[in-house]
Amino acid sequence: MFKKVDKVLAALGNIKAMERLHVDTFTENKISDIDGDKIAESKEGQLYVVVEELNGYLFLETVILSRINIKTFKGTTLTFYGVEDDFILNSDTKEIESDYSNVSNRFMTRITFDITKEEIDRIKNRDYKQVRFSFKKKSLTLNKVS
Repeated sequence: MFKKVDKVLAALGNIKAMERLHVDTFTENKISDIDGDKIAESKEGQLYVVVEELNGYLFLETVILSRINIKTFKGTTLTFYGVEDDFILNSDTKEIESDYSNVSNRFMTRITFDITKEEIDRIKNRDYKQVRFSFKKKSLTLNKVS
């Protein structure tokens, strides 16, 4: 019944009704075609990573799928809690914003981190127990995928 009311309101030019009826296939296609390996997950979300090299500099391209809208102008950190010690990666860009898909009701956030060869080796060797993604005063804690 509400869908019919939304259709009438959208036909009359109501912006919010149009947004509710809109099916976001663009973001949903990006979510279904994520590059990289899933290295951590929890009830809160999933973390996918790919290592990129540009002019001799190494970057960790990450994609976070979650139900949390991530929007910040202060950057983020990615903390890997290792078996023996921890290491922290800081985001390359400070302005970060999620893309929302109303089809699956999830947010997809792409973030780039500066990384060293040693840190890449630790991630590839699965030398961590948990990963914590922190932004503003919030954080997502994800467990290593076996």
